Amino acid sequence: MSVLVDRLKSVEEPHLVRRGTRRLAVWVSLGLVCLAAVAALMLMQGFDRQLNDINKTYAVRNAARELAHALSQAEASQRGFLLTADPQFLQPYREAVSSLDRRVVALMEMTTDDRGQSDRVASITGDISSKMAEMDRTVELVATRRNEEAQTLTETGMGARLMAGVSATLEEFIAEEDTKLADRNQQIDQTRTGLVAALIAALTAAAILAYALLMRTQKQVSALAQRHRGLLSQNEALEEEVAERTRDIEEARAHAERERQRVEALLQDTNHRIGNSLATVSSLLALQVMRAESDDVRTALEAARLRVHAVASAHRRLRLGDDLETARADEFLAAVLEDLAETQTDGGRIAVRGVLSPIEVSARDATTLGILVGELVTNALKYAFPGARSGTITVTMARDEEDVPMLCVKDDGVGMPEGENATESGLGSVIVKQLSAQFGGEPHYATVDGGGLEVIIRLPELGRASTAKKDDAN
Repeated sequence: MSVLVDRLKSVEEPHLVRRGTRRLAVWVSLGLVCLAAVAALMLMQGFDRQLNDINKTYAVRNAARELAHALSQAEASQRGFLLTADPQFLQPYREAVSSLDRRVVALMEMTTDDRGQSDRVASITGDISSKMAEMDRTVELVATRRNEEAQTLTETGMGARLMAGVSATLEEFIAEEDTKLADRNQQIDQTRTGLVAALIAALTAAAILAYALLMRTQKQVSALAQRHRGLLSQNEALEEEVAERTRDIEEARAHAERERQRVEALLQDTNHRIGNSLATVSSLLALQVMRAESDDVRTALEAARLRVHAVASAHRRLRLGDDLETARADEFLAAVLEDLAETQTDGGRIAVRGVLSPIEVSARDATTLGILVGELVTNALKYAFPGARSGTITVTMARDEEDVPMLCVKDDGVGMPEGENATESGLGSVIVKQLSAQFGGEPHYATVDGGGLEVIIRLPELGRASTAKKDDAN
């Protein structure tokens, strides 16, 4: 066992050493690249500063030479005017003199950061002023035709000495700027050499890093290829398993669909059988009405028959949704109203209309809602249109501003007799009140302008069960 362990160690140690060396090379290369980049950035900034200094030196040299040239131009024009008294020399003289002050100020501003050069410029400002005064005096004397005085002033040599001093100082100034320019050119050469060295180091480090990354990438690609082959085999196995489970799910779904259809058919058949049974009871009550001798008995039996017929109509017309637990109130009530209109309106003398919104309710609520609507419509058919009076009964089912379902049954018949309370008029009103209470509502009776009666019932509990089931499913 120890031999095997030693062998494994002997195999792993060179691998670990190579791996550590590769990692060290990568880090060293990254460090060299970063250092080279920083060095190149710093050298470039220094290079920019040196270029700015060189440009400034050239500008200072040019300004000094322009000052010397302007002074020489002024002196030459002054001498020409002195010798010839020709006025054409005055214009270049005045132009040169007018630019001297501006050039001296500009030169002093350029040398504010160089104390030595600034002192040189300051030292010649007085000589330049004296020279300008001497030249102005000479020009003035010649202009007033006092040439002997002008010649005497010139022969004193003061102007020549002043001019020589200014020229010597400007030459020293320019020589100093030339020395600075040579030093800065040498610095630029050194910076260029350092920049090239930094770029070479960066390229070398980048080459080492690229090689290390290439080797690492090749190994990763090989590992990925091997993993890809493993994933392909696993994917094939998973696809087979998914296909098998999909088949099982499809079979289970088909079985569930068949069961749902069977249950739906059973529910529809059950509702239809209940409706038929209740219709049979309604027919038996109709036969009993025909045999009854008392008017009160016939009235009571007829009322019972109509209510049984309404319940039978509600069961026969009930159509459940795909979930077998809910129904659409508009579809269900439209069928109930159609049934009531066909069987109780005396040949179309009374029209029954429905204005219904698509509200989903549970199956139990749908049956109760159908009985409630049947009771209200039946009461309107019995009492709103006595004799051969014709009219219209409108049933409205919609949600109000607070999203609460609201049922409204309105007719244009004779309305309520004066002094009679609709809420206590009979068994029908009691039934309507109890059925409304199951949905958390209460009937409100109101007389319609122009004749007729309107019953409004807010049903806040209607449809809450189906909504809660939908929320749970989501």
